[in-house]
Amino acid sequence: MSVFKKLFKQTFIYGLATVLPRVLSVILVPLYVKVLLPEEYGVYSTVMAFLILGNVLLSYGMETAFFRFVTKDASQQKIVQATTLTSLTVSTLIFLGITLLFRNFIAEVSDFKPEYVTYGLLILALDALVVLPFVWFRANEKPMKYATIKIFNVVINLVFNLFFLLLLPKLAESSSYWSSLWFPENKVAYVFIANLIASAVTLLVLLPLYAKIGFGFSKTIWKQMMKYAVPVLIAGIAFSINEAFDKILLKYLLPENVADTQVGLYSACYKLGMFMTLFVMAFRLGIEPFFFNHSSQANAKNTYATITKYFTLFGCLILLIVVVYIDIFKRILIPNSQYWEAIKIVPLILLANLFLGIYHNLSVWYKVTDRTKYGAYISVFAAIITIVLNYVLIPYIGYMGSAIATLVAYGSMMVLSYLYGRKYYNVPYEVKKICGYLLLAIGFSAISFYAFSGNIWLGTALLLVFTAIMFFSEKKEFLKIIRK
Repeated sequence: MSVFKKLFKQTFIYGLATVLPRVLSVILVPLYVKVLLPEEYGVYSTVMAFLILGNVLLSYGMETAFFRFVTKDASQQKIVQATTLTSLTVSTLIFLGITLLFRNFIAEVSDFKPEYVTYGLLILALDALVVLPFVWFRANEKPMKYATIKIFNVVINLVFNLFFLLLLPKLAESSSYWSSLWFPENKVAYVFIANLIASAVTLLVLLPLYAKIGFGFSKTIWKQMMKYAVPVLIAGIAFSINEAFDKILLKYLLPENVADTQVGLYSACYKLGMFMTLFVMAFRLGIEPFFFNHSSQANAKNTYATITKYFTLFGCLILLIVVVYIDIFKRILIPNSQYWEAIKIVPLILLANLFLGIYHNLSVWYKVTDRTKYGAYISVFAAIITIVLNYVLIPYIGYMGSAIATLVAYGSMMVLSYLYGRKYYNVPYEVKKICGYLLLAIGFSAISFYAFSGNIWLGTALLLVFTAIMFFSEKKEFLKIIRK
């Protein structure tokens, strides 16, 4: 099997496991916008934004460090695995113990109910305790086990969301027992409880892997891993700011009487940008081990260049498809029309996430050359852009300012990574072709969304034209890859 076919196969499997949790969040939007008020959905979205930052802090770059060190020296694999497991387990338990003691203070400072803080902290800890098992599956090329457990988590989460928000209210009407479990004034709590149950069950399923990996600790290896991981952590914090701080800043920069509602509208329509996010995340899971495993190959740079080009091509297709058929998607996924006023952010969010995906491809240069500090520099720079632009724009144009900030931040990451990469690990990217496809897709999207909004026939024609140009331009390479 060629490296491309193997990559695409693993990307598909990892993608399925990654896409489904995100698909769940998209599928649940119609339920949430039906059951929850916009301000309630805004509260939920803001808490989840904080959890994104918490996930980065609790894994502190060890995921990427694990990949690097477990493939570096075969004789050190067992102790690297044991050291990583021990480090993550101990740090998570310490974090949970301390934060639960101060949960009331955290609730007061963040302006959330104490019970929401408690749910969030427990979810964070449970998710941190399964980081290493899932990374172990990826490092040992066991995508099916990875995918099966991830999908299992999704099913549990979905089932309990449906039970709590749809079935429990009906049961409460006919039974005093069930009515004692239903609190209609606090529906958001049930969403967190469903997530908490799914995380707990997932940890129970993965506990046997703890025994297989075993606990152990090498101070020398841990120091080396932390030296590698700290820049990744800094980059992760900065990245989480880029990904989630818009919702947090909207809550605290907008007037109190409209903040939660605006966050709810923004977050619901942001979900339509998830089509690109799903593609980017799936590809990233497949590409990261691939980068390290093939870095010593003679044609590695040419392979990276080809992968980046095709990633951009498929990303452009997704951008066009969602923009062209956005009126269909919004009616299916956001059936409550009061949320549609924020639909104008979708093209910007889609493009921003495409830029982010290209950045992940370009980031190979600092990962395989152990210059992870540059990834931190780039992400911190983008985080500063995110914070500054949100702070400046939100008071004037609300959530549109957040969408613009996201686009500029991810675009700057893409450009900076390319420029630095040329200096330290020059990959022969087909820049003219990539830029050409990007500009064409952006132009067609703008025509469809802004000039002829709602005209599906014209949009479909533009989509077909782009697809034809892509196919005939890349026909020889497509056939060459398929025949390998």
